[in-house]
Amino acid sequence: MKLAFIIDPIAKLNPGHDSTVAMMEAAQALGHEVWVTEVHQLSVIDGKAWAMLSQVQLVPVTLKDGKWTSVAQWYEICSQGLRCLEDMDAVLMRKDPPVTIRYLYATYILELVDPKKTLVINSPQGLREANEKMYTLQFYSVMPETIVSLDKTVIRKFVEEKKQAVLKPLGGKAGEGILFLEPSDRNFNSIIEVSTHQGQEPVMVQRFLPEAKNGDKRIILLDGKPIGAVNRVPTGQEFRGNMAVGGRVEKTELTPREHNICEVVGPRLRQNGLYFVGIDVIGGYLTEVNVTSPTGIREIDLLDNMNLGHIVIEWLNRVCSK
Repeated sequence: MKLAFIIDPIAKLNPGHDSTVAMMEAAQALGHEVWVTEVHQLSVIDGKAWAMLSQVQLVPVTLKDGKWTSVAQWYEICSQGLRCLEDMDAVLMRKDPPVTIRYLYATYILELVDPKKTLVINSPQGLREANEKMYTLQFYSVMPETIVSLDKTVIRKFVEEKKQAVLKPLGGKAGEGILFLEPSDRNFNSIIEVSTHQGQEPVMVQRFLPEAKNGDKRIILLDGKPIGAVNRVPTGQEFRGNMAVGGRVEKTELTPREHNICEVVGPRLRQNGLYFVGIDVIGGYLTEVNVTSPTGIREIDLLDNMNLGHIVIEWLNRVCSK
């Protein structure tokens, strides 16, 4: 297969952590061509989606002292040129959030790829429709009590009822901008004003789950089914478990409740063309559905002695071969 990965600048990726690099390494190991491009390198020519594509050769990470390590020059650009994306067997949209106007325009370009010739993962339409906070509300039956509002009165009433809550910007990523709320906080009104940009943008507010101290579980779903999970535990005074803010990772297994959540979420993901997804679960409640560039592969591989990248690429090969 010829696989194109739409990524952030490759020089800025962390090969020991990045799930995209794990998938690219797996594709190379399985004998497939690996090409990369960036959002700003996409174009529409003669009604088709094109990109300035660079073929890359990777030096895989190795396990050393319990950590993934890479050489300084871990990739090499072999060739480069402007090519129609339909020359590829699959295109994987792996640009990190936030979802900006440029990101949205990229999804419109990707809509011009003929699905009979080239599979785009995740679906451009699915990416537009699945805001990683709002989309979660499609599965409210397995969520903690949650509201979305920009009204200070509505938010205060909810927090007073729940005693403690967590505020999340709708366009945030990696734990950015998530705040702990208590009605007695003397800064409460200011927090809401700043977070809603003076009442101009809604935010999500969820009942605080005390179980968060035991971890925020990231579950990776492929084609709607779980293939691995990692628990991210807050450290120090931090209440967030995100790895980007220092959360400690630990080995975990799925509970019956978490399997049930996957069964609730999976069919809708497949329906929306969201094939590679990371869901977050705290205390048996679904808190987020991550569809843009979910991570966790490296950590799961390390803790569970797996190779999720191979699982993803082998699945992709089966789908593209049909």
